[in-house]
Parts: sequence; C-alpha cells; structure tokens
Amino acid sequence: MNDVKVLLRLFVTGHTPRSEAAIRNLRRICEEDLKGQYELEIIDVLERPQLAEDEKILATPTLIKQLPPPLRRIIGDMSNSERVLLGLDLIARSSA
Repeated sequence: MNDVKVLLRLFVTGHTPRSEAAIRNLRRICEEDLKGQYELEIIDVLERPQLAEDEKILATPTLIKQLPPPLRRIIGDMSNSERVLLGLDLIARSSA
C-alpha cells in the first residue's frame, strides 16, 4: 500500500457484544491485511452523538474509510475479511 495510510473510523454503540465483535474483527483485519498502514479511530455514538450525527450514522457498527478516497461505508460486525476489504475498495475483486 506504499506510504498511503488508510484512515478508518468505526462507529459503535456502547460496549455491546456486537460492538466488541466489530472492534475485534476490524483490528484483526487491519493487522493481517493492512500491516501497520492504517489509523483506526473507534467512536462510541453514546459518548459522541454529535459526531455520529455529522457523519449521518444511522446504524452501528458502521465503518467509514475516509482516506484514501473514495469514501466508503460498511455496516455490520466486520466478520468477513474479504467482504470488508472489498467494501472498502482496498482489494480488487477476483474473477473467480
């Protein structure tokens, strides 16, 4: 990924099992596939509701890739690594 860092923001609601699973899954994906070329910010919408409103977060967990462009959003527990990376436009679709 060269010198370009991937800037990710994960919006969660509290310390629920779904939120914790999304955080754990996303950290695993980042460590395995982005190899230190990322910044991850975890935002609890209960603690920072204005930020969630500004980003138009309608459901959690929601992941937003802010950099590099284009902006991408994924909703869910981030359990499928390939789907997350495809959704974020970080890997090419295979022709299989």
